[in-house]
Amino acid sequence: MIATFYKLVKPLLFRLDAETAHRMVLGMLSAWPISEQAPAPPELATRTFGLDFANPVGLAAGMDKDALAAGAWQSLGFGFIELGTITPRPQPGNPRPRVWRLPEHRALINRLGFPSKGMERVARRIAENREQGLKVRVGINIGPNKDTPAEKVPDDYAALADTLGPLADFMVINLSSPNTPGLRAFQSPERLREIRRALDASAVRRAPLLVKLSPDIDAAEIGPLCDAIVELGFSGIVATNTTLARAEVGIKSDHEGGLSGLPLRERARAAIRTIRRRVGREFPVIGVGGIAGADDAYGHIRAGANLIELYTGLVFEGPALIASINRGLASLLRRDGFRSISEAVGADL
Repeated sequence: MIATFYKLVKPLLFRLDAETAHRMVLGMLSAWPISEQAPAPPELATRTFGLDFANPVGLAAGMDKDALAAGAWQSLGFGFIELGTITPRPQPGNPRPRVWRLPEHRALINRLGFPSKGMERVARRIAENREQGLKVRVGINIGPNKDTPAEKVPDDYAALADTLGPLADFMVINLSSPNTPGLRAFQSPERLREIRRALDASAVRRAPLLVKLSPDIDAAEIGPLCDAIVELGFSGIVATNTTLARAEVGIKSDHEGGLSGLPLRERARAAIRTIRRRVGREFPVIGVGGIAGADDAYGHIRAGANLIELYTGLVFEGPALIASINRGLASLLRRDGFRSISEAVGADL
C-alpha cells in the first residue's frame, strides 16, 4: 500500500524543494503503526558484531534524524535502521536551502549540518517505540554540536553514548560529515584516541561502537586510520559518508555540501574494498553509497561489506525498493552458488 501511495505522490513531492518534501514524507510515516517486520528470504539472515540481522539491508543515517518513523521502516522490511545524526543539545543546522536533488544523476547534495532535536528528546521517542513493540535492529548515529569547541568534541560523543547507548543495538560515531566545520579533522589516529579515552572514562554499558568514515580520505591516511579503529577496540566501520568530490564522480554543481546517490557508488565501493583488505576478513564493515538496486547492494557486499545501507535510492525509487533488493539479493546468491549472504562478503577480493 505504501509503495503504491508513493508512486502517486512522488510527482507532487518532486515539485517541492527537497527538504520540504522530506519533512512531509516523514510526517506521514510518523503515523505508521509499529507492526511486524516484513519477512525476507532466509538466506539473507546474517550475524555481524555479535548481532543477528534478518537481512543485510539497512536505512542509512540522515533519512530519519529524530526517530520519527521507526514503525514504518520496520514494516518496509529493513534488516536494521540507523537513526540520526543526533547531537547532545538541540540545534537547527545550517540555514535553508540546504538540500538539492540532481534527478538526472539520481543524486542529492546536502549541507544540513546536523539539525537535531537533541539526545534527550530522541531517547524518549526510541524508548517509546521499544515499548510499543519495535523489533528491528536500531543503530544510532551520533555527532557533536556545531558550537562545541574542538577540545570538547570527545566529551560530546561520550555524553551521547551514555544517554543513547542503552537504547541502541549499535552506535555509529560520525567523524565524516562535511557539513560540520572541523569534524573531519577527527579522522586521524590521534584524534580518535581522544574520543576513545572520553568514551572509556564512563562505566555506562554501551552497544557496539562503529566509526563512520569519509570517501574522501587520502589513500595514505586510510590504512593507519583503519589500524587505529581496530586497535582501539571499536566494533566496525561504516563506509562511507557523502563526498565533496564533483568532477571526480562526473557531477557539475555549484551547490556546497555532501553528495550522495548513484555517482558515489564506485567511490564508496573502492573505499569498502580498501578497508576490507586492511582490516582482514572478520572485522565488520557496513557499506553505504549509491545503492539503488540489488546489483548495487551485491557489489558492495562482494567488495567486503557485511551489511549495506541506503537513503538517496529510497528517495528516487520509493519504498518498494527494500523488498526488491532483498528478493534480488537472494536471486544473485543462488545464481553464484552461495548458501548465505555471509558467504558472498568479500568474494571479489
